[in-house]
Amino acid sequence: MANHHFHLFPGVPPLRDIFDKRHLRYQWRDNGPVFTSAILLICVAVWVVELLLSFVWPTGLSLLLGAGTFRPVFAVTRPWTFLTAMFLHQPTSILHILFNMLALWSVGPVLEKLMGHWPFLALYAVSGIGGGLGMMLWSLVVPGEWLTGAYGASGALFGLFAAMLIVYRRIGADISSMIVWMVINFMLPVVVSNIAWQAHVGGFLIGGLFTWLLVSGPRALRGKSLKYRTAVYGGTLLVAMIVAVALVNVANPASLLGLLMQ
Repeated sequence: MANHHFHLFPGVPPLRDIFDKRHLRYQWRDNGPVFTSAILLICVAVWVVELLLSFVWPTGLSLLLGAGTFRPVFAVTRPWTFLTAMFLHQPTSILHILFNMLALWSVGPVLEKLMGHWPFLALYAVSGIGGGLGMMLWSLVVPGEWLTGAYGASGALFGLFAAMLIVYRRIGADISSMIVWMVINFMLPVVVSNIAWQAHVGGFLIGGLFTWLLVSGPRALRGKSLKYRTAVYGGTLLVAMIVAVALVNVANPASLLGLLMQ
């Protein structure tokens, strides 16, 4: 009889294997957590830099956060912040980076193994951008939110959660561990202030849509390779989000002010 145990990180390889030289050369070929590990290391490295700057050069920290933080009001004039904000975390608290990286490690390696490296990276990227779009859409409802700044990997992570739900449901696997992490992360905005839940919703919806297209998209493309479908659906979603950002930005108070001053 099989011995079923609850695993907080189902299907994730031991951390020691990720950095073992004997395993590193096989990870790419075997769909190991190459991009997951890279994202995690970059986020941690950036957080360490932020932490050091907070002690030795606070002005430099302010410049770094100012240049990389996503704000709906500057979404069009500073488009790089859709991506850079995904690698920044609260420098004065370890909880932000800790929770996000634990969440990434709980789902990233599993998804990268199932999807492959490039589809996983595309999922992470479009989900993160979707998080920024979610904040912009909410600014239409609450105009005061245009100036709200946000950073962190949460938008992209919620896209991974959505993907896990869709993929695991499709293959009939147990998703109890994923539910635990999703509940924890969905509840954080309720118990912790200053969390951009709008980015969570945006990332979740875009990540879910992208994954659904990959596994159950139009019949005409189902016979194509996963990489081909990733390029088609990823590119289509990216263009659609760019158009959506441009349309939403029409209501941007900074844009309106610029028109009035012309």
